[in-house]
Amino acid sequence: MGRSANEKRNGAPLVHGADDLPSVRVDDYNMGLREGGGFLGDRANKFAFQEKLDAWRKRVRKGGEDPLGKKSTGDLSKKQIDALLKGDDKEAAALVMGAVDEFAGELASVLDKFLQQKSWKDTERVAIGGGFRGSAVGELAIARAMILLKAEGLKIELAPIVHHPDDAGLIGAAHLMPTWMLKGHKAMLAIDIGGTNVRVGIVELRLKEETDLSKAKVWKSDIWRHADDRPNRSATIERLIAMIEKLVAKADKADLAPAPVIGVACPGVINADGSILRGGQNLPGGNWESEHFNLPIALKKAIPQIGDEETFVIMHNDAVVQGLSQIPHMQDVSGWGILTIGTGLGNAHFTNKPENRNAT
Repeated sequence: MGRSANEKRNGAPLVHGADDLPSVRVDDYNMGLREGGGFLGDRANKFAFQEKLDAWRKRVRKGGEDPLGKKSTGDLSKKQIDALLKGDDKEAAALVMGAVDEFAGELASVLDKFLQQKSWKDTERVAIGGGFRGSAVGELAIARAMILLKAEGLKIELAPIVHHPDDAGLIGAAHLMPTWMLKGHKAMLAIDIGGTNVRVGIVELRLKEETDLSKAKVWKSDIWRHADDRPNRSATIERLIAMIEKLVAKADKADLAPAPVIGVACPGVINADGSILRGGQNLPGGNWESEHFNLPIALKKAIPQIGDEETFVIMHNDAVVQGLSQIPHMQDVSGWGILTIGTGLGNAHFTNKPENRNAT
């Protein structure tokens, strides 16, 4: 590489949770706006939609049969709800639409509050990511929220995140570091840790096709639904290391030779040293915010080398990383944000840097 893997060309250290990244400035993230004693974002997370759908079903039952049947709302999958929305049973579709419309109103209201914040001023576009976006119901709610905002005179564009949310949380990790750290390599390792799942993937960089990483894609990934197993923190790290080693072996066999870097997306506010300041309460098995625990250090200790080179680990907030995957698709705007609708409502805001990424 020609220089230490923890330095930029100007000698400034690459730190975790940085606000100064190669292509963008991170203006804000993990903003916890409060309202009525709770978090504003709770009005527009995936559970809020389920609550609205369930409330509609209860009201309908007062006047007759529930067109969605006897299955509880919490047991309905995204695919099943999408099928109801698109199906021949128009009464069922109309019921789902009622919940979509109410949720879209909440999402528009929450976005309006974000847009009033100083760090979100002059926002031109907001990408919507997270698991909820990966459904027909989610995309319809996003479109409806944009219509509601425009009807109030707000000139804002809402767009579903370009990549599938599962992939975006991995692809974005490639934007955490300058491209010189990736040159000469076909792929890199990325990790996305969430409140329900842990996902590890090999991101194929395709830098020869496009140097802005717009052609990057997830080559292979592995997912573990830790919410089913309820492991402690140590068991979580052990499982994570095993997933990494398995995927690196597959990449080596396929002649992808991953770069000696690991990009990590993790909930919460990330300190420069890689510890979690706050917001890690949904992470599996134990106190991830402890001053005695540091995930990047634990990963580097377990995997000191990738190939023949020393491993470099860089970590940032999961909404930030998912947002970074959008960089090649946000070059026509200056200020933009992301909301990730999942267990919580992740958020981040960015300002594009005018200089070319490849100059970093």
